[in-house]
Amino acid sequence: MSVRFAHLHLHSEYSLVDSTIRIKQLVAACARAGMPAVALTDENNMFGLVKFYKQCTAAGIKPIGGCDIWVSSPDDPRPWRLTLICQDRDGYLNLSRLVSRAWREGQGTGRALVDAAWMHPESVRGLIAIAGRESEVARVALTAGLPAATLRLSFLQRLFPDRLYLELTRTGRENEENWVRAAMALAGDHELPVIASNDVRFLLREDFDSHEARTCINQGRVLADPKRPKDYSEEQYFKSPEDMEALFADIPEALENTVELVKRCNLVLEFGTYYLPNFPVPEGHTLDTFIRDLAQKGLEERLSQHPIAAGKTLEDYQARLDREVDVIIRMGFPGYFLIVADFIGWAKDNGIPVGPGRGSGAGSLVAWVLKITDLDPLQFELLFERFLNPERVSMPDFDIDFCMDRRDEVIDYVARKYGRDHVSQIITYGSMAAKAVLRDSGRVLGMGYGQVDRLAKLIPNRPLDLTLGDALGRTEKARKEPDRVVKEFCDVYDQEEEPRQLIDLALSLEGLTRNAGKHAGGVVIAPTPLTDFAPLYCEASGEGVVTQYDKDDVEAVGLVKFDFLGLRTLTIIDWAVKAINRRRAKEGTDALVIESLPLDDPKVYDLLKKAQTVAVFQLESRGMQGMLKDAQADRFEDIIALVALYRPGPMDLIPSFCARKHGREAVEYPDPRVEPILKETYGIMVYQEQVMQMAQIVGGYTLGGADLLRRAMGKKKAEEMVKHRATFREGAARDGIVGDKADAIFDLMEKFAGYGFNKSHAAAYALVSYQTAWLKAHYPAEFMAATISSDMDNTEKAVTFLEETRAIGIKVLPPDVNASDWMFEAVEPRVVRYGLGAIKGVGQGICEEIVAERKAKGPFRGLVDFCQRVGSSKLNKRTMEALVQSGALDALGENRATLVKHIPEAMRAADQEAKNRASGQVDIFGNAFGEAEAPSIIELSGSVPEWPLEQLLQGEHDTLGHYLSGHPTDPWKAELAQLGSCPIGEIPQRYQPPKPRRNDDDENTNRFRRGPDTPWTVAGMVVGMRKRGESDAFVQIEDATGMLETSFFRDVFTDAAPLLTRGSMIVVEGGLRIDDFAGGYQLRARKAYALSDAMEHFGRLLTLKLNGVGPDFPQHLRQALMGYRGGRTPLMLAGYRNAEGQASLELGDQWRVRALPDLVRTLRTIPGVLGTELRMVRPAD
Repeated sequence: MSVRFAHLHLHSEYSLVDSTIRIKQLVAACARAGMPAVALTDENNMFGLVKFYKQCTAAGIKPIGGCDIWVSSPDDPRPWRLTLICQDRDGYLNLSRLVSRAWREGQGTGRALVDAAWMHPESVRGLIAIAGRESEVARVALTAGLPAATLRLSFLQRLFPDRLYLELTRTGRENEENWVRAAMALAGDHELPVIASNDVRFLLREDFDSHEARTCINQGRVLADPKRPKDYSEEQYFKSPEDMEALFADIPEALENTVELVKRCNLVLEFGTYYLPNFPVPEGHTLDTFIRDLAQKGLEERLSQHPIAAGKTLEDYQARLDREVDVIIRMGFPGYFLIVADFIGWAKDNGIPVGPGRGSGAGSLVAWVLKITDLDPLQFELLFERFLNPERVSMPDFDIDFCMDRRDEVIDYVARKYGRDHVSQIITYGSMAAKAVLRDSGRVLGMGYGQVDRLAKLIPNRPLDLTLGDALGRTEKARKEPDRVVKEFCDVYDQEEEPRQLIDLALSLEGLTRNAGKHAGGVVIAPTPLTDFAPLYCEASGEGVVTQYDKDDVEAVGLVKFDFLGLRTLTIIDWAVKAINRRRAKEGTDALVIESLPLDDPKVYDLLKKAQTVAVFQLESRGMQGMLKDAQADRFEDIIALVALYRPGPMDLIPSFCARKHGREAVEYPDPRVEPILKETYGIMVYQEQVMQMAQIVGGYTLGGADLLRRAMGKKKAEEMVKHRATFREGAARDGIVGDKADAIFDLMEKFAGYGFNKSHAAAYALVSYQTAWLKAHYPAEFMAATISSDMDNTEKAVTFLEETRAIGIKVLPPDVNASDWMFEAVEPRVVRYGLGAIKGVGQGICEEIVAERKAKGPFRGLVDFCQRVGSSKLNKRTMEALVQSGALDALGENRATLVKHIPEAMRAADQEAKNRASGQVDIFGNAFGEAEAPSIIELSGSVPEWPLEQLLQGEHDTLGHYLSGHPTDPWKAELAQLGSCPIGEIPQRYQPPKPRRNDDDENTNRFRRGPDTPWTVAGMVVGMRKRGESDAFVQIEDATGMLETSFFRDVFTDAAPLLTRGSMIVVEGGLRIDDFAGGYQLRARKAYALSDAMEHFGRLLTLKLNGVGPDFPQHLRQALMGYRGGRTPLMLAGYRNAEGQASLELGDQWRVRALPDLVRTLRTIPGVLGTELRMVRPAD
């Protein structure tokens, strides 16, 4: 009979530094090999323990929990490895504490180390230690001999009496056999057991290369690097018991001892019990009595400030409250509600904006009366059972939105209240995704960047879950969804050897856990120190403490998760309301309370009907704007429905929703009794709550049972649906609805349940949408200033909001160091001042310094004064140039060209003044003037002419992301006007849709065929392009009046591609039509050419307008025309005069020119030339 064996030293992918073993595959390998147990001993962490424990237990394999720790000793700078195994619950808790402390206190050298002094008999109780070839004992034995090793061994023996094993490995690594002999001698001398191990890092021998690549990715090395450490051998795979028996045939007790060690380990992890922190209640109260008392008082307070919902009575509210409180107490969750209400109350008391609700929690009346949410669930028919189902015991889960900037203050409050060692955020694990793993694999293989980049770019960004296996057509998902297969990627794999090697390596690594991060909002609060439940992990600085278990695993071990989410919109609302209230205070009107807005304000619905919703929460996308125009929302319930419908799937219902709302389609109900439920959505099931209520009314379900039905429908579990269908038919029959009719209603419910939306969440977020729309409608300057300020670091978004600000008639003043603050600011009801924070290349610190100095000592009087007062140590040439180019220093000098010239002089003067101050010197004015008034006595050199408009605009674009002083098309305005059908901004006024073609309304017409378009020519500058594949592109063309998206397909794109670079001036001929999907207009290009080609070929007369030219004018003219003579465009001098007289002269044919932009630009700079005019005539098509 063969000796049984268990692997007790094994790393999984969660080690991060090494190992390619996935837990699911490990468990399957154990089952195949007939191994009754296996240990997980990841490097310095317990990330995977819960997943490992659950999967082993489910497969009938005994899970052994443990960890490889690295120990630092005071008398040896080199850390050493010790493998610790949990015998029982005490061992698990002690290991959790040791590992947590290593991360929090032992990261000084870049690796989490356990200080040997932390280990004493009590701190390692319940732990078994395994000392192997990388232990201190082995190191000393192999270098200083067995007597010296005995001293080290005695330290471990005192810590782990009868719980110390020596590990023997035979994987072909350096000094292994020497250690085996030394270990056997030590074991004999000290009566210690030895165990056989394979120090496993990968499952199969052939996985060695993938494993080496994984370690190189972690180390930032390449495989071919001769200096990289070779710490692993190809023998460290998951060997079978038979392989291990053959390997240790001479030491059979080493195999038997693994089984004996397994028998000593009996760690039990309990799942499914929740441990809430202890919420302090007043004397004389329990949690149950306190929540009932608070809820009753809260209801009275709420109803004193809010009207009772239409069709409801006080008794309805009281009955609902009593029922909810009873359920909460019966399910054991009063503490949860009280904890959430407490930290939300603290946030509100401290001026931290909190969202009105999120998720299904808004369906709870108790949540509303405790001020957890701000939406009356009875007013909007929101269901408590959708949040907390008495028929399905699971933790309630409030997701709370806080102002993004101050969310951490609330988390800090919770940590202070419950104890910092009781509160933590939650870990997330980053994995090697398709594009990233290709790049990583290419790097470790030493392949060129260009080659790897080409491969990575073949993988599309969407869908987000696309894998390399999908792209190659190897997965079940790819077989069901052929669009996932990337043909070009497959071709490269099939036809090119080197890329195939790279892709094969990437396939073996894809999906492995690569790094640890932090969950966006998850926070756990424990009743005792967190390490009683989960080990902790943190950054090298000791900051950013998170649990080592992810959100699923922390809940499994009983910790309760609270979601503290950051919502930028709340920050915007907060900033806007504060600015509005500053204005209202000056006007002597009451402060605005955003939570008390009436939900029927006509100005809000006018704004929504016009779809002027840029910057309005959830309603700003082009598709949503098109839907708003169709829907013509005129009540809050419409906003809720539109928020719920605007998603893949339900979007198909939008046309019917709009048609029914406006009477173009009949409203029908599947059963007359459900009309009250479906009336607000015109007979269409939009919400999950409507499905639940229909099950209650038609099928006789309780609301708790209806929630279970909704969940089953959403998961599409066939066997559950058969049972529910029978239950539904039985309930419907009691009211006289026969089988077929009941089945039809059930089928309808099942269809809608698949993509019905949570109404509680939609209603809460619709309220935030309404609030932002109200602010935009009533206080647009303050709202847009706050919106732009929130995205100052995202130039593209800031520019979009700036364009909208101007589009709604608000003036935007340029940046100015003598007027601007860090953020954008509404200085008048329809005027916004630029924020210095939006200038690229100027940091927040320097901007705040500028504002503080100006507010303390008055406006800056010149460039030297600015440099001296702000401080040359804080300013540098790059920052100064950015301030000049943005126009923020315009008030301090003659022009921008002169300001840039004077920067070095001004900064030298500031340096000198700083040195003088440091040495105690004062200038001759020092006694006569206070510090604020002492004028500069520095003389700057003379001025220079201003830059050309193009240079001014380029500087603005580089620093602000857009143009302030004009537009790059301005110098060519006359030329573009002759080439285009009209300025882009005038298209809505000028465009006339063509008459419908015959059969356009035919029902059999292909619905995807384009309707007729209108011949149109657009002339402007290319400002952006997004490609679709290699043959199509959507190009944004802009002039000073607006922007138009132009589509280029196939041959048209191929021909025009060289012209479609950002900043190019082009002319596009094509067909213009209304863009039904995104709103606005779109041009389909048929032909494109450069402005320079148009000017040269269509120019019929180039006129120079003169004003008193000098005697050297002919010479200047000849020089300007050099290189441009011999063209087809005649030249005229208008207003030329000399001693003989004045006339307009058309020069002879030998003066004909190529009327290119560079020539026109040069001619405009000749002294005496007022301007140019090029008359063009385009030939008829």
